[in-house]
Amino acid sequence: MAERVLLHVCCAPCMLYPLKVLRQEGKEVFAFWYNPNIHPFTEYQRRHEEVVKTAERLGVRLIERDEYSLEEFLQMVAFREGKRCFLCHQLRLTATAQVAHRGKFTFFTTTLLYSKFQPHLVIKDLGEGLGRRYGSRFLYRDFRDGWKEGIEESKEMELYRQQYCGCIYSEYERYGRQHHE
Repeated sequence: MAERVLLHVCCAPCMLYPLKVLRQEGKEVFAFWYNPNIHPFTEYQRRHEEVVKTAERLGVRLIERDEYSLEEFLQMVAFREGKRCFLCHQLRLTATAQVAHRGKFTFFTTTLLYSKFQPHLVIKDLGEGLGRRYGSRFLYRDFRDGWKEGIEESKEMELYRQQYCGCIYSEYERYGRQHHE
């Protein structure tokens, strides 16, 4: 029986390479959508719809926690903006660890480990700690070596490719600051 992996998915393009690698390792992969702080809401909807379509296209089972909680996220990071990325990772990985435990998955992991822009050691430590807390095992893989391959594949598949990480702060860093410099 194949090991079952719950893969937290932040967006469709970032899902491609980790899914491919885990499947090549013989693992049965389930995708998990939970990204409650993507801003604006229309961006959240677009990314969610693209994940649903891509999961179906690739034949991966998708577990959805379709919640948009912008207010809760903003309350969580208010006056802690310097820790916002850690708090965001913690929020999403905690939910993933909980679902992995309840679903009796062998492992859980995240597509955040595909990005060159994410703090891998922080995510690894956080995932391993949550794994111990919830009785699930975090599967660390450095998927960054497939960065270019994943980008090319997402372009070939004509997937929607967002231009910022997701939260209101990253949206501002991408689009707003250029108007104030």
